Amino acid sequence: MSLFRNLIAKISAINSRYREPRIEMSGAVRLSLLVLRVYLLALVALMIYKFVLIVTKG
Repeated sequence: MSLFRNLIAKISAINSRYREPRIEMSGAVRLSLLVLRVYLLALVALMIYKFVLIVTKG
């Protein structure tokens, strides 16, 4: 159980260290990253939709 706690502690330490970005991003970069994130979520949603269609028809 302590192995699991150590892993969680390491992950939370890493997350707290990199919570604030070290580089400045322009508005265009932020917009591009937002568009890419939406695109990725749309692709995942399409894959889930296709999987459901295949499973229900099969």
